[in-house]
Amino acid sequence: MTATGTGGRLRHGPGVARFAADVGPEGPVAVAGARTRWHSGGEPVREPRLVTAPVGIVEYKPDEMTIRIAVGTTVAELDAALAEHGQRSALPDRGGTVGGAVVVGENDRDVLSRGAVRNAVLQVSYVSSEGKVVSGGGPTVKNVSGFDIPRLTVGSLGTLGCLAEVILRTNPIPAVSRWFETRADPFALFDALLAPAALLWDGVTTWIHLEGHGPDVEAELVRASALGATAEVESPPQMPGPHRWSLPPAQLRGVGDLIDGRWLASIGVGTVLATAPQPGRELSASVTAVHDRMKQYFDPTGRLNPGRDPGRR
Repeated sequence: MTATGTGGRLRHGPGVARFAADVGPEGPVAVAGARTRWHSGGEPVREPRLVTAPVGIVEYKPDEMTIRIAVGTTVAELDAALAEHGQRSALPDRGGTVGGAVVVGENDRDVLSRGAVRNAVLQVSYVSSEGKVVSGGGPTVKNVSGFDIPRLTVGSLGTLGCLAEVILRTNPIPAVSRWFETRADPFALFDALLAPAALLWDGVTTWIHLEGHGPDVEAELVRASALGATAEVESPPQMPGPHRWSLPPAQLRGVGDLIDGRWLASIGVGTVLATAPQPGRELSASVTAVHDRMKQYFDPTGRLNPGRDPGRR
């Protein structure tokens, strides 16, 4: 973990120094992006000052499959820049910003092929509760000593630091992408398929997303069709919302008994998008102790995004 300023070893993109000055060392503060997940983890309290993160692509290395980007940039802009080089990221496009996607920690629908957001964030630069720019991680770091700052940042809801820039791992856009619909058992499908991009189930219908080279997709389709009639469709199902449930993958078979209203489960992942919110869960004493210790270490005065709590989602 490296604290940097105007004379630091890391050269940040334009806007980071201004962002750090806006955050400052005192008073409650919250970062406002597109607000697509503004209510995650609770409402802001203590009337925080609202600040905006810097925007823009700082450095893109297509050959190394990494991109350094200011987090106020929208995910749509990120996707467009990567697509010019036949690449994509693990971040979902829900109409929000890169920073919002990272601190909420929501994976893309195709997480089975794109990978998890937590594994895609290689380096972060953020403004600490003391108003200093701090960086952790790196695109070539193989081993981590101390806190793994990027992994702590993902899903933190901005309660440990105000995110400014990230370096993301990218991956190639597959040559073929096809959606299929079936009434076959989604759990049997998950066991039979080698590498589906997504398996979505609403309790009756299962949607299969297959990606890759043509022959590989055809081979996967043969495996899926052996378990039940499979028809190709033009697009994925409409994603219900606005709520996201997180369950152990083994509990998804009975998810329909837990949720009133529409829902769509991601088989093998444990994420369920639903029209109803997930009831609050009590954290274990050990998890609560670690949660509180991290918050005390990074933000002892509780000034960063006050009212947010990652344990309440």
